This record gives sequence, structure tokens and C-alpha cells, in this order.
Amino acid sequence: MDDREIVEQLWRRDEDSIAELQVRYGNYCRAVAYGVLRSDGDAEECCNDVWVAAWNAIPPQRPDDLRAFLGKIARNLALKRLRSLKAEKRGGGETALALEELEEIVPGGTTLNEQIEARELARKLDEFLGTLGVTERRVFLCRYWYFDPVRDIASRFGMGESRVKMMCLRTRKKLLLFLRKEDLLS
Repeated sequence: MDDREIVEQLWRRDEDSIAELQVRYGNYCRAVAYGVLRSDGDAEECCNDVWVAAWNAIPPQRPDDLRAFLGKIARNLALKRLRSLKAEKRGGGETALALEELEEIVPGGTTLNEQIEARELARKLDEFLGTLGVTERRVFLCRYWYFDPVRDIASRFGMGESRVKMMCLRTRKKLLLFLRKEDLLS
């Protein structure tokens, strides 16, 4: 069964679609959640919440990219769970460290106006990522989307930890300049 058929099943409220999601995307969602939470048990619980959230979101949403849709849900739920578990104690500090590295560049917000600005920022981040080379983009996403530790990224890409740190620093500086040029930061 392909993604389009799964979305159609969810749209029709067919409970078999949940089992299909678990089979097809269980490992992926667990990996996304684990990257944030660094706990198998918490990642598993978060993954179970993904299926409920997908069930509640479809309808009215009809995602074009089901994998990305579920990954975003998993990441957001994991971040929410992490906040309640206190990142320094349960997350090994890695997520808090990665967020702290971006904190000066990417502002957060909760008002409607801030949410609109956040959507515009997301579009600009996509545009920025398109300007990066493949390795630079993948390292950036591993660090700041999946919250992978620097040592894991270095191992995955066959480079030293200091090179990964320097690449992340330079990419953050490029992002800062890009956002300033786009008048998204002062």
C-alpha cells in the first residue's frame, strides 16, 4: 500500500490505516523521537502519540508527503515531551545544546503574529537550506533537526568532530547573514 492509499484510509476513518502507519513508518518516527529524547521508552511512547495525532489531523489535512508529515509530528511531540522531562536530566543535554546554538539566530514565539512570522521564517529556512552544498545541508539538518550529537555526525560523514563543529558554526553564521539580508533579523 502506498502513502496516497494510507491517507485515503485515514480520510475514510479506516482503523486499519493506523496499523499500516506503524508498519511503514514506525522505525522512522521512533528514530526521530529518539534523536530528541535519547530514551527508547520515551521515544516509543511519543511514537504511539504520533499515530493518534495523525488520526486527528487527517482529515482535515491531506498531506502530500506522508513521511515528512509524520516526521514533523514526531519531532514536535518529542520536543514537547522533552520540555516536560527537563532536557538537562533526561535528554542528555544534546537537544538543549543544539537549541542553544540556534537560539540567538532563530527567535521563538506564541502569539498569532509571531506564528505568522514563524511560518515566513520556515519558508526562508527552506530557501537557505537550498543554498547549501549537500554535505553542509545534511550536517546542519542532522544537528539542528534531528539533534544528533557532534560525534555521531562526524562518524556518519567520516570527518573529525572539530570539522563538524566548525561547519555548524560557519553555517549558523551564513544563516544569520541570510536572515539579516531577508530583513527577518535586525
